[in-house]
Amino acid sequence: CLDVMGFDVTRFQGDVDEELLCPICSEVLEDPLQAPSCEHAFCSACINEWLSRQQTCPVDRQTITSSQLKPVPRILRSLLSKLYIWCDNKPHGCTSVVKLDALSSHLEECDFNPKRPIPCEQGCGLVVPKDELKDHNCLRELRSLIETQSGKIGELQQELAENKFTLNEQKREIQLLKDFMRAMRISNPQMRAIADQMEQDEVVRWASSLVRARVTRWGGMISTPDGMLQAVIRRSLSESGCPPHIIDSLMENAHERRWPPGLSSLETRQMNRRQYESYVCKRVPGKQAVVVMACDNRHMNDDMLLDPGLVMIFAHGID
Repeated sequence: CLDVMGFDVTRFQGDVDEELLCPICSEVLEDPLQAPSCEHAFCSACINEWLSRQQTCPVDRQTITSSQLKPVPRILRSLLSKLYIWCDNKPHGCTSVVKLDALSSHLEECDFNPKRPIPCEQGCGLVVPKDELKDHNCLRELRSLIETQSGKIGELQQELAENKFTLNEQKREIQLLKDFMRAMRISNPQMRAIADQMEQDEVVRWASSLVRARVTRWGGMISTPDGMLQAVIRRSLSESGCPPHIIDSLMENAHERRWPPGLSSLETRQMNRRQYESYVCKRVPGKQAVVVMACDNRHMNDDMLLDPGLVMIFAHGID
């Protein structure tokens, strides 16, 4: 048995031209498509179901496939759109007769549509099909909704846990590989060069992932951050994916005692204030702090840089 669509011809006012009928279901064409050569027109559901069984035109048996079907001409669509049809909800009391091209919009607003969404006025706030409103129980529906949402939350939590486990396994494997590379670099100069390049590439990828930052108040720089503030920044660096082998160096470079000659004292910082604008700064996620990475700032003078980079912490003034 074929799954057919098409509009029941008895729903239309007046006679319907045979050219507007589907040869498969004998009803008025719905969402019509036509064959490429013979140009016979069919309901899209009818012809696709037919072609899933035999790839020939139902009228003249020419060979066709679903991919060869094409929209019907505009004149045919125009003729269909001008037909007048009774509303689907006539059995429920609707007496409207509308043009075929206006049927879908009418059905959405039809007061006799048994499936028209109606907001519950008993307090639960749910939207219920009209024909289900009389049997609607707010408590039961809300309990069902909570159970459904709880189930979805549980599935998401399970998926998150699995993803975290997979991620941790991948991190462990990467760390094992790094440890192996570090062990090999001691005895093998070629391996040492490969390991060094891998670590450098990792730093560049991480720096590229950070958002560019603009420092608007260089005077807000904290040149001697205390241990608690440094711990907060260290954690943010770690959570951002900063390569572990440079975190200690970056945090040591967060204090003026480790800064390069061009930043080593208040006087030199004031003298070199204009050069700050040339820094490529990247935001430490969620913090009033930036990293000035050597890989991003090759254009700066050596007395303004440290390898692998600087951490600058501010009281305010970062966009």
